[in-house]
Amino acid sequence: MSSATGGGADRPPAGRRPRPEPPEPLAASTIDSHTHLDACGCETDADVVAAMDRAAAVGVVGAVTVADDLDGARSAVRAAHADDRVWAAVALHPTRTARVTAADLAEIERLAADERVVSIGETGLDYYWDHSPPAAQQDAFRWHIGLAKRTGKPLMIHDRDAHEDVLRILREEGAPETVVFHCFSGDAAMARECADAGYVLSFAGPVTFTRNDELRTAAALVPAGQYLVETDAPFLTPHPHRGRANEPYVLPWTVRGVAATRGEPEALVAETARRNAERIFRLRTTD
Repeated sequence: MSSATGGGADRPPAGRRPRPEPPEPLAASTIDSHTHLDACGCETDADVVAAMDRAAAVGVVGAVTVADDLDGARSAVRAAHADDRVWAAVALHPTRTARVTAADLAEIERLAADERVVSIGETGLDYYWDHSPPAAQQDAFRWHIGLAKRTGKPLMIHDRDAHEDVLRILREEGAPETVVFHCFSGDAAMARECADAGYVLSFAGPVTFTRNDELRTAAALVPAGQYLVETDAPFLTPHPHRGRANEPYVLPWTVRGVAATRGEPEALVAETARRNAERIFRLRTTD
């Protein structure tokens, strides 16, 4: 992600900030394709269920909760087993890769085999934070690409100030069958390149931010079968609640922002994103 949009790892704790009042329910149901329930304060199974109940009340019928370190990976898998509306993604975030051990990678691979894990992520490159050398990040990214291929699960990419290297490494390694750019932060040219490569672009709160015209242009041109919506909660809360704590129930504001950008009804965007998530992550929903 670009420095204008931010990301989940190494951000100030959001749980202490007040959450917005619930939005009006969506005209059709959708799925939050990327959230961090542990960072939202979900410490117990009951917390997970309560968060998903709040989401369901406004039309968000499922969520993929995402890891950025080993503890997060374990928590994501536990959450996915606590509520059948939740699925998990596991990986080591690029900012966590300075001292990766063989044991760390072995545990990620073991967790990735769980039936409730639907994606390998978030992995990629982050050149904004100075927590891990680029070489270490790139080595870990290549390993995660291999894991996605071995498991047959989609690769979920974190890309912050690293567009060229992310795309280059995907070309060099050979991209997995399905690649998702979480919280896409590129411009229209990058969106076209990714769409032409068959990659999926996921849009979060920044698409609603006032000065993100380039990102809105990108969201408008992505083919209908290649976009998702997400919160990246508890971060990146959409306008008009930017700066407050985010959670899956806040997703409708982002859906409405994408709909306005694409000139399409909210119900169409919500349903399209839901069907895309179900197909891409092979989800079975009960809604």
